[in-house]
Amino acid sequence: MSNLVVVGTQWGDEGKGKVVDLLTAKADMVVRYQGGNNAGHTLVVEGRQFIFHLIPSGILYKGKKCLIGNGVVVDPEVLIKEMENLKKAGIAVDSKRLSLSERAHIIMPYHRAIDIAREAAKGRDKIGTTGRGIGPCYEDKVARCGVRTIDLTDPEVLGEKVRANLKEKNFYLSKFLGAEPLDPAPILEQYLAMAETLKPFISDVSLELDGALKKGGNVLFEGAQGTHLDIDHGTYPFVTSSNPVAANAAIGTGIGPNQLHHILGIVKAYTTRVGAGPFVTELDDETGNYIQDRGKEFGATTGRRRRCGWLDLVVVHDSARLNGLNSLAITKLDVLTGLERLKVCVGYTVEGETINYRPSSMKRMGGCKPVYQEMPGWQEDISKARTVDQLPKNARDYIKVIEDKTGIPVSIISVGPGREDTIVVKEPF
Repeated sequence: MSNLVVVGTQWGDEGKGKVVDLLTAKADMVVRYQGGNNAGHTLVVEGRQFIFHLIPSGILYKGKKCLIGNGVVVDPEVLIKEMENLKKAGIAVDSKRLSLSERAHIIMPYHRAIDIAREAAKGRDKIGTTGRGIGPCYEDKVARCGVRTIDLTDPEVLGEKVRANLKEKNFYLSKFLGAEPLDPAPILEQYLAMAETLKPFISDVSLELDGALKKGGNVLFEGAQGTHLDIDHGTYPFVTSSNPVAANAAIGTGIGPNQLHHILGIVKAYTTRVGAGPFVTELDDETGNYIQDRGKEFGATTGRRRRCGWLDLVVVHDSARLNGLNSLAITKLDVLTGLERLKVCVGYTVEGETINYRPSSMKRMGGCKPVYQEMPGWQEDISKARTVDQLPKNARDYIKVIEDKTGIPVSIISVGPGREDTIVVKEPF
């Protein structure tokens, strides 16, 4: 038995979906442990593109069980649409292949309404949320007034919760945010109808995982976003509303931390982020545009253009500590092909001091300047490389710098978007 956690080391969008898809071949179960449909995985399999927001990407493999853990906040409309899209693509989704935790919290229309109205009210000071209602749903979870998946199976309980919540939410929406109040009747009608579709999938995911672990099965845990969007450890307040770090794989699924055997950190070969917040290595020039165009850096969920910059190893080094990383997977290395010179950030200077960690103060973080290590790029096409030795020397040197500065070995290198465009240095499972 070997259980593996896949975690993003930057600000999300590192290419976790492709890595999870690749590793699913060795897994018996794939489970999502946090986040919501504010994140997306884009996969290219046999020339076909698939985009997932809630369902683990392992669903593309036959005979694999996928689970959505209690740490995820679920928009039932989005989940049902994903299931329908998979069916159209010839991929059947039934309760033998997908389970939804009965303890997962449900995103309601009033969560989305609050999310959108708040961002509009903040104007230039907005955080840059996706408007999907993720944050307000997590707020209700912590405030102990949230709607859980199990509540969808009891119309009486669901009705009581929705009506009670709307008394407060409508006051806040109309009196403070200047938005329209919501009527509980159509909400209940819509959600009870969706509940009929989802009931066969609702289960105790913790018990399912426990059974699989006792049988010695391999479990693959996947999160959303990245370490530096973590609500506790990220660039607060420019963060998500949950904990993407590896430790939350245990909390977000209902198993003990001793069941997490290998932590794999995904590192995009450069750095991107979506939304507001500090970004020390951001490039507002032709090089940034080159990376953005070649990397097709648009959000899978929002379509927003991602901000691009040089690889920030200060950020990745912090992630190694915060997650207890065992190995790294380098993604999108091919995007850097064609650049004459490359830069890697190995430290920051701020207020006359050189540091090798990310400050907690956003004011201090905003004053950080990158300390770069420069190296020559490569012009050769690397998309056909299947071993490290087949990579150009300069590409191998680039990978070695990542290993040396983080102290973590590289186990996987992605050289293209397809499942086959991958170098496996050492099997993480």
